[in-house]
Amino acid sequence: MLTALRGGCIYVSRDTMAELRKDPLTHRWVIVSTERTKSPTEFISSTTVSESETGKTDPLAEGNEKMTPPEIYAFRPKAGPANSGGWKVRVIPNTYPVLRIEGQNRAEGVGIYDMMDGVGAHEIIIETPKPDQPLETLPLEDIADVFKTFKLRMIDLEHDMRFRYLLVFKNVGKVAGASLTHSHSQLIATPVVPKIVQDKLDMSEAYYQDKERSIFEDILQQELRDNHRIVYQNSGFVAFCPYASRFPFEISIFPRRQMCDFYASEKNDFLQIADCYKVVIQKLNKALNHPHYNCLLYTAPTRSSTAAARLNGLEKYFRWHLEIFPRVTMITGFEVGSGFYINPVPPEAAAQFMQDVQV
Repeated sequence: MLTALRGGCIYVSRDTMAELRKDPLTHRWVIVSTERTKSPTEFISSTTVSESETGKTDPLAEGNEKMTPPEIYAFRPKAGPANSGGWKVRVIPNTYPVLRIEGQNRAEGVGIYDMMDGVGAHEIIIETPKPDQPLETLPLEDIADVFKTFKLRMIDLEHDMRFRYLLVFKNVGKVAGASLTHSHSQLIATPVVPKIVQDKLDMSEAYYQDKERSIFEDILQQELRDNHRIVYQNSGFVAFCPYASRFPFEISIFPRRQMCDFYASEKNDFLQIADCYKVVIQKLNKALNHPHYNCLLYTAPTRSSTAAARLNGLEKYFRWHLEIFPRVTMITGFEVGSGFYINPVPPEAAAQFMQDVQV
């Protein structure tokens, strides 16, 4: 399929037939539309995410602690009272939560339908006290502190037996759903395991039962052997464009070490994932002029919801990971109606383009 290398970028012949690629982890099909292939440079954003909110007070900035709900957690190197300055990472409840912590997991049938109360938790992790300071611009140790905060909040929320899953995600830019430019992530605890996570669990378990190997390890080793889709790697993590990428410049980051739970991560893991995240986002920013993007952290469900699954080897077949999606294309009616994603940039071309970007 790959026919030429020009100007440091891989190009695909226009007369090559489109490919259908199957994601071995989710069994989702993706159409790599070579008829519609574009140069990676055509996806460079015309706007940046660092545009300041002129005339607006930043409620997440240091000094404005009274403008937010009381903090749940804060990392203050020099200690100090709660809801005051001197912090490096701060966690607060979302003012407009998707799910609320009050209530019980009351489920009932409504005719043929099922419903349950919207019980959960919705937290904001403020990644830096300064406005206009994106996470990837911070020193590695500070980025590592943010990932460590994810772990601490997950451990705390897992003690609540009502919660079945903990999703950490980051929206950057309005197109990706961000309402504030101040660098932050969010954590939502849900009373059920999301379907996309359950699908990954089911597929990885079936693969392990069939082959007695982790599908995550096999994908990782395949990518390292092929070396066509690698974006960046260090001693702890590998970033690559998935074989069946749904979107242009979609990136997965896998830990080399088998860990089903993100909160099994240790100090060196935080430094390594901080390095990998920093380099990958800086490459995206330089290559695509600061695209809007989403970053998702997938981990195993809470221990209270997977006791049986863990006895059956969840620690062996599932692995926590990050997924990053630059928002450079729109989803069409065909994609919504069919479930097939159409990606106009082969992941090999996207990875090559990213590799050539020096940061």
